Amino acid sequence: MPVIGFLSPGPPGAGGPLLDGFRLGLNETGYSEGQTVTIEYHWVEANDRLTVMAGDLVGRKVDLIVAITDPVARTSQTVSSTIPIVFFIGGDPVTDGLVASLARPGANLTGVTVFGDELNPKRLELVSELVPEAKVIALLTNPNNPSRAVFSQSADMQEAARSRGVQLRIVKATSESEIDAAFATLAELQARALIVDTDLFLFGQRAQIGALAASHSVPAIYYRREFVAAGGLISYGPSFAEAYRQAGIYAGRVLGGTKPSDLPVLQPAKFELIINTKAAKALGLEVPSTLLARADEVIE
Repeated sequence: MPVIGFLSPGPPGAGGPLLDGFRLGLNETGYSEGQTVTIEYHWVEANDRLTVMAGDLVGRKVDLIVAITDPVARTSQTVSSTIPIVFFIGGDPVTDGLVASLARPGANLTGVTVFGDELNPKRLELVSELVPEAKVIALLTNPNNPSRAVFSQSADMQEAARSRGVQLRIVKATSESEIDAAFATLAELQARALIVDTDLFLFGQRAQIGALAASHSVPAIYYRREFVAAGGLISYGPSFAEAYRQAGIYAGRVLGGTKPSDLPVLQPAKFELIINTKAAKALGLEVPSTLLARADEVIE
């Protein structure tokens, strides 16, 4: 029975329902966990353990490594140039040096990217449209996520802020207490709206973040539908469940004998705008009809 080494940041089971999407993709290629394939899950809760845990999978001689997030993919690439790797990332795999090109990855890696780094400027535009009086907008980010620290200060983000005539302020959090502290500073910064950055830790704290956004009366835009389904205001991004399913399909195809170099890197075909009108009313916001018309889903 082939063995997949699943390497992901976060506490055990951090993927939640997304893992169901991955397993669904595997099933579509004829593999069923526990019956025709074994999955060894390695959850990385400390960055300094990443290389060790990736090396452990190599030592176990797994047939395939599934690498979740950009740092995990880069580390997996450094520890093995022969074991096939299927990644799920948010950045540009070409710029990061993971693949030679999207169409022809080369080497032993391929996978799925949701290009999360490119979507925060769009989220800033959307929340500005929803809250036009906001002249200061904060970005909540996790500084322990190395792929986000640089991007939060990128030229694209700053240009998006300038084009809207707003100031962008960065607030950071790496723990529950720091999330509480970050929200407490929003009033001092005079931030009237918030962007929640793409990050697994922040996703895991979505209930806490949603409750704080409501209690502080801060309109917030998120990167995944799950935030809005849990009572958040608005989200814009790809379907992560579908992206995980695509990663599962690629994992199955590689186990079936297809070389990663022959599988082009997949990108989202559709981006979803989700709006929760009940949350908007609670915040005293009138959602513009033009924004509602563009929404893929309105939660009432």
